[in-house]
Amino acid sequence: MKIFKIIAWLALIALVVIQFFPVDDNYSKAVPSSDFLLVNKVPATIASTLQVSCYDCHSNDTDYPWYGKVQPFAWYLEDHIAHGKEELNFNEWDTYSDRRKSSKLRSMISQIESGEMPMESYTLIHREAIMDSVATQSVVNYLEELKSNY
Repeated sequence: MKIFKIIAWLALIALVVIQFFPVDDNYSKAVPSSDFLLVNKVPATIASTLQVSCYDCHSNDTDYPWYGKVQPFAWYLEDHIAHGKEELNFNEWDTYSDRRKSSKLRSMISQIESGEMPMESYTLIHREAIMDSVATQSVVNYLEELKSNY
């Protein structure tokens, strides 16, 4: 029983100590002129779906949940967002070449149709980010139409 108490105290101390190692928040209220929604003049319904389902991980402005300031969850979120932005950053859309835009659109269509995006780990907590079949088809149709421009 004594070893259990020691382990519990060490875990508690470690949990408190890691709170002093903050992460860099992904906040930027300014919408750049290179943003996907602005460049492509996206219809309001599609824009709303993309903002709710995609922009937290794929833009420079994340709306953090309450646990986004608590370690180790904040580290997980920081890594997840960095990886998402590395793959696709909607705020930098117009800086991509036409070839890269076409590739990103193909990838987006494929991942939305297959249900890979938005990720289940995200929609588990953000239920509003789940795209029903109508929203999925609307977004895919729009992206297909947009892809034909590149």
